[in-house]
Amino acid sequence: MINVTCAIILDDAGRVLVTQRSASMKLPLKIEFPGGKIEEGETPSECLVREIKEELNLDIKTLFEMPANTHHYIEFSINLIPFVCKVIGGSIELREHASYQWLDSSELIAQDWAEADIPILENYLNSLDTI
Repeated sequence: MINVTCAIILDDAGRVLVTQRSASMKLPLKIEFPGGKIEEGETPSECLVREIKEELNLDIKTLFEMPANTHHYIEFSINLIPFVCKVIGGSIELREHASYQWLDSSELIAQDWAEADIPILENYLNSLDTI
């Protein structure tokens, strides 16, 4: 089981940053919430701040954690730990992903998501009345 974090990054208009995996990555060209693997000695929040800086050149602040999702792909299993975040600095530079978009919540469900991200997305959308 691989512990992985992901960021639901909101802009001031409430739009969400989504990224498209590159053609050379596992799950090529799928849409995901950006993030990455937790390294030894890191908290999930520390991991996410590091990963987003490495992959997208953004400085983020984690606001709160949402429920994790365990997903079993054929080749591997992940425990995906999401955080709602905001940008506090930097500007987007794609270092691993093919593309990115800022999307309104109504546009999120129609994307071609990586399977593990779908329950995270559903939890996020269901929580919008309480955020």
